[in-house]
Amino acid sequence: MPSFNCPVPNLRLHIDGDALARNWQRLNMLSGTASAGAAIKANAYGLGINSVAPILKEQGVRNYFVTHWCEAASLLRYVAANDISVLHGPQTSEEAQYAKSQGLRPVINSLSQAAIWLRAGGGVCDLMVDTGINRLGLDMSEIHDPILQKLDINLVLSHLACADEDHPLNAVQLDRARTAFRAINSVGKSLSSSAGIALGEPYHFDITRPGLALYGGIPRAEFEGVIEQVATPQAMVIMTRQVAQGATIGYNATFTAPRPMRVAIVSLGYADGFLRAWAGKAKFRYGGIDLPVLGKISMDMTVVDCSAAPDVAEGDWVSLPYNLAAASAATGLSQYELLTVLGERFNSR
Repeated sequence: MPSFNCPVPNLRLHIDGDALARNWQRLNMLSGTASAGAAIKANAYGLGINSVAPILKEQGVRNYFVTHWCEAASLLRYVAANDISVLHGPQTSEEAQYAKSQGLRPVINSLSQAAIWLRAGGGVCDLMVDTGINRLGLDMSEIHDPILQKLDINLVLSHLACADEDHPLNAVQLDRARTAFRAINSVGKSLSSSAGIALGEPYHFDITRPGLALYGGIPRAEFEGVIEQVATPQAMVIMTRQVAQGATIGYNATFTAPRPMRVAIVSLGYADGFLRAWAGKAKFRYGGIDLPVLGKISMDMTVVDCSAAPDVAEGDWVSLPYNLAAASAATGLSQYELLTVLGERFNSR
């Protein structure tokens, strides 16, 4: 019998590799004397490590940041282990041993993680210091702890809480980062992700860590006209039908046809990251024609009005405009969510 491989054949995520490459080039240039790395966690922000990593490697990216050890395992197919930093660090001795066996760099977030790493034999690592976001990282009161002198630290990092806005905490964190970076012996220093790059040279240090802007997000106004859209969801029309005036469409009958309508059922739903926040706001595109979404979005499909495109037929492909800033304004979802909720059923192309 014939077999089928997931992702499903009637969903695809078009990745503009040239736009991705240009985004990294521009972010690298805007980083000044610092080098831009790449945050490639969460399956490259939903775009797929298999699609993104080869492009970034070709651009010469040398510092990659993932969250979990399983993400590092996927990335090892494309880049050298000593170019990968694992942000959540070693929670157990088994994780520390895995890092050592592969040559990966754990990001040490606490004195207890430092002890786990040293008990496993130590080696090159990174170190996170919390300067005001109050998530992972050493407290500022711990930056002189003697155990840190035993670590072979490649990169000492911190993370800005409010870089996407002009907030007084930015300057406070910059001052604390300078204090921490002076106290800790390391090869390099890193403070800024995408938005922090736009704050200017004092925030750049040695390595920047762009994520959202790499993939088409606009975290600050300075990136408008600079960063290009990278990802476009596309879905197949799996059925068309005529709907009579007065008939309702979808769950809870939230849409009533004001006239006889021709509609198309599109193979994309909230299980794929096309959430119900899009209902009444989204329009698919077919040959330059808008196809408005009708009624509630289902788990695996969406109904659109194709009255203006009478030649739409089963098997045709429609695209979802995915300008992240515009989509965020329309749906209330953050640009990060719009990317990372994209489902695993997409084929990338």
